[in-house]
Amino acid sequence: MSKPILVIGGGFSGITAALEAAEVGYEVYIVEKTPYLGGRVAQLNKYFPKLCPPSCGLEIQFQRIKKNPKVKFFTMAEVTKVSGQAGDYNVSIRINPRHTAPANADLSAIAETLDGETSNEFNFGLDKRKGLYKDMPFAFPARYVVDKTACTEDDLNKVAASQYVDLNEEAKNIELSVGSIVLATGWKPYDVTKLTNLGAGEVPNCVTNMQMERIAAPNGPTKGQIVRPSDGKAPKKICFVQCAGSRDQNHLNYCSYICCMASLKQALYVREQYPDAECTVYYIDMRTPERYDKFRRRALEDEKINLVKGKVAGVEADPSGDVIVEVEDAVRGIKKKVRYDMVVLATGMQPSLAGAKLPFDVPVDEEGFITGGEEKGIFTAGCAKKPLDVMKSAQSGTGAALKAIQTVRGR
Repeated sequence: MSKPILVIGGGFSGITAALEAAEVGYEVYIVEKTPYLGGRVAQLNKYFPKLCPPSCGLEIQFQRIKKNPKVKFFTMAEVTKVSGQAGDYNVSIRINPRHTAPANADLSAIAETLDGETSNEFNFGLDKRKGLYKDMPFAFPARYVVDKTACTEDDLNKVAASQYVDLNEEAKNIELSVGSIVLATGWKPYDVTKLTNLGAGEVPNCVTNMQMERIAAPNGPTKGQIVRPSDGKAPKKICFVQCAGSRDQNHLNYCSYICCMASLKQALYVREQYPDAECTVYYIDMRTPERYDKFRRRALEDEKINLVKGKVAGVEADPSGDVIVEVEDAVRGIKKKVRYDMVVLATGMQPSLAGAKLPFDVPVDEEGFITGGEEKGIFTAGCAKKPLDVMKSAQSGTGAALKAIQTVRGR
């Protein structure tokens, strides 16, 4: 009998690794720090290669988890201690209280009556959420969460009246014995406030590429209607700024792989909603690897999507709400300032471990990407290792699962 496999991270690569191992007979534990599985994919409007909505691929994965008793998962959880060696690890996990029963009760009616609000981290601060919430309609697990810090005293009294809420629930600690570990800790958008010359998060109608995904998403802050955050105006002239923090020694010293594709995809979002809108993409190098070059050609067949090779030097707000972009056109050799209704910054993919520390020793490079650990029975999947798209993240999850299986089988 082999020991279970631990997967740290419940995004697409982590879920894939867990399912691939479980469906050939191995017991797997998933530990996810947020309330729901799905990771960054759940926050997208559509994802490559087929431009599917996230509910498409994720709901299939969620059904596979539901049907497989060998997959057990813990949300709102974190690994606090690991000891042992390859084939025999003892793991301590802290599970934070959700304050709701595992009955998947629909608590939306109560949530709508609450007064307290806080910034909605799932929508990257574009709107507010209540103290009783569920991130998305297809969330898994389908249980609401009570955020006591976002509730007023009256709110707490209202939610406490429900038989499905326990405000006295406390954090608990559990111990697991596993044979191998898969690190699928994912990525985070680079902190836009560090890009002071590009608005630093201060220009109201200058958003990040992930904020744009939430704006375009049907379950996002504007129900899928692409409008300016400041005034709800439909943008007719939009600028996309590539390499916002990427390929920059002062920020992220690497290419984030998928940003050029994401901007072309988002330009098509705009064009689908507004037939008269114009989109301009300022880039250093347009990188659309492998099969994605076909998508680039398709996007550029649209005469209202324009590529300009040039570095954006500055972004500033105009009193009218418009955004003034200072750019150097590298082909024409001229500098100019152009007015846009809205600007989207293609901020880079930073590993979630950047600036963080795992409760066990695993080598990482200066950017925070994991570079080793396999000799210890610790394997990496997805963007914890390098920037990847969803398809390659899933492939890396399968690879990590196969290596983890070899470790727990003693080969």
